[in-house]
Amino acid sequence: MTTALAARIARDYGTPAVVIDMERVARNIARVQDLCDRVGLANRPHIKTHKSPLLAQMQVEAGARGITCQKLGEAEVMAEAGLDDILISYNLLGEEKMARLGRLLRGTGVTVAADNPTVVAGLARAAALAERSLPVVVECDTGRKRAGVEMPAEAVTLARAIAATPGLSFAGLMLYPTEDGWPQAQRFLDAATAGLHDAGLAPAIVSTGGSPNLPHLGELKGATEHRPGTYIFNDRMQVAAGVAGWDDCALTVYATVVSRAARNRGILDAGSKTLTADTGGLDGFGSILDYPQARISGFAEEHGFLDLSRSPTQPQVGEVVRIVPNHVCVVVNMVDELVMVRDEEIVGTLPVAARGRLR
Repeated sequence: MTTALAARIARDYGTPAVVIDMERVARNIARVQDLCDRVGLANRPHIKTHKSPLLAQMQVEAGARGITCQKLGEAEVMAEAGLDDILISYNLLGEEKMARLGRLLRGTGVTVAADNPTVVAGLARAAALAERSLPVVVECDTGRKRAGVEMPAEAVTLARAIAATPGLSFAGLMLYPTEDGWPQAQRFLDAATAGLHDAGLAPAIVSTGGSPNLPHLGELKGATEHRPGTYIFNDRMQVAAGVAGWDDCALTVYATVVSRAARNRGILDAGSKTLTADTGGLDGFGSILDYPQARISGFAEEHGFLDLSRSPTQPQVGEVVRIVPNHVCVVVNMVDELVMVRDEEIVGTLPVAARGRLR
């Protein structure tokens, strides 16, 4: 970043401003697409990170086979913009959601996930409303202890229920292995696949996920696709995990030092409403690229508390600094637009179109 660019962003948009480097975005998209292509996996990027139809279209144009959405509202935004082949990787429940899913399914290729019979029974209503078959993948827990069936036999039982439900079709299995749990995931998949074969079923889709798992692409025998999300921007967590470098971080928060009330402390105009309180298991709340030894030690809603005790050089009041957030996905969801730059020039703003789509 040049001082001139920081000054232009502060002058034209004010701070805090969430800024994306479109050259790095394009490079990250191309790199991960190449990784997937080389191991023969379809790339189905998760748009929860950027929430932008324009960026999703860039991923598809680079070779991605469809996209992943976490919430129905995100899928609606993407479909309205012309995106197709959407996996909603979350249990959907309730009449209101079934009505919306039915409308979405009428004009868009949609696959949904389920991990229990209650969800499966409800999905039949959406298929009936759409008058179109709805593909369903079984979500499997292979160690993260979030959603997902825990045993291969449960996956087979649920797959049989899906296949037997009018309007639904069994599409496959969805997994999110832990970073060190790929052998466990392989054992789960092997057992589930054998049980499905005995039941006369076959998983056309075996979907794995996560940008932290990019180093493991190709390790799971039988996988057909991968769902990375954060890679398009990267963040401090990805750097700490060793799957990205600082030069791969395409999103930064530009913030202004608004106070230096004491020699070794200061205040930024970016607080918890900008950088969020998600530590991601890291020390502090972001990395200041211009002052790497400085620490964002805490927050108020609009104040970021700077600890400068270990920083050999220190920012002055009025100085604009760049911050790589700990967890970029939640930061994007805090703002209405992203400022786009390329070659040290501002090229415009990008609406966060699916921001706040929590249901």
